[in-house]
Amino acid sequence: MSERKLSLPEFAALMALAEENAEISNPDLKERHGLTIDGKRRLKLNELKLVDSWRQGRTYVHMLTDSGWARLEEDLRAGALPAMTGSPKVIARGLQGWLRKYMDRSGLRLADVSTPLETAPSGEEAPVDEPVGLLPGDLDARIRAAYARLAPRPGSWVGLARLRPLLGDAPRDEVDAALVRLERLPDVNIVPESNQKILTPADREAGVIIGGQEKHLLWIGEA
Repeated sequence: MSERKLSLPEFAALMALAEENAEISNPDLKERHGLTIDGKRRLKLNELKLVDSWRQGRTYVHMLTDSGWARLEEDLRAGALPAMTGSPKVIARGLQGWLRKYMDRSGLRLADVSTPLETAPSGEEAPVDEPVGLLPGDLDARIRAAYARLAPRPGSWVGLARLRPLLGDAPRDEVDAALVRLERLPDVNIVPESNQKILTPADREAGVIIGGQEKHLLWIGEA
């Protein structure tokens, strides 16, 4: 766990960005969450590489970094919440405990839990995750299609534990070979989870060995 404990305003900023799971401006943060990330708070979160910030017109826009996701999940799993008292402390501790249990039981990571749900038109049921049937026999294309279904945008990290079930009955060794093949391409990256402590049994089972190292996260950029 990081030696520097986050203050309540810093932790709240990370929680707001995690809930949005997308870049967001200070005015929108103020409207939706009642806070902004500016001044010393912005500088500290940027310095810790937990938040990326950049100017857009006359305001700042912010987005949680991979390190920010990892730090927030680490603190939530460990119960390392900022100092609170009374009812807010009871509520925060209860929600933190439920979230940790849910992630442990489901095998999902915090970024997965926060991924926006796809909504269906009124009167229709939302689609459920099914094996990707695009181009049967071409595992490279099926993996790309599965990634596109799971990733909120190109260049997002997707856990292999979430991706493998979408490939249906494709043999494990063939999927692994396709992942190794794809990883050599310039628009694909597969890396190990940097914080090994947060890996679930499902994450480890879904990992692929590349270059003698077990890797768990897939990134595909824009073509």
